[in-house]
Amino acid sequence: MQIARVVATRATCPRRHVGAVIVRDRQILSTGYNGSPPGQPHCTDVGCLMEDGRCIRTLHAEQNALIQAALHGTSTEGSTLYCTCRPCHVCARMIVGAGIQRLVFFGPIPEGWASEVLTSAGVTLVQINDLLPPLTAQNIELLRVR
Repeated sequence: MQIARVVATRATCPRRHVGAVIVRDRQILSTGYNGSPPGQPHCTDVGCLMEDGRCIRTLHAEQNALIQAALHGTSTEGSTLYCTCRPCHVCARMIVGAGIQRLVFFGPIPEGWASEVLTSAGVTLVQINDLLPPLTAQNIELLRVR
């Protein structure tokens, strides 16, 4: 989980810093953080693109980790995803579709349908609370790799 926290320092949306790491057999398969798709402007450069109180410019950390695995031809079947935040309903569906069997995350249990999708697909949910303080703009510099 600490690796996911370090990956989160690469996030390019100042509203939230989320990191994800996909692992199988103690081997890191892929990592991801919330940021814009390749070739698109980043929130840190042009500002957030807000819709319904949320920034829609960036991909979620889980999405980026899954995309990176796919781009490099790495199967995520039977793997574990570590994430510094619970997944939304879109990420939950992607996690199930990618064959991830275990999800370890900080914070509350996924809301509503996201939780239902994960549990009905047999994904093991491991919730971690208060292990470390949440990433904020104030403490992100402490974790940034230099």
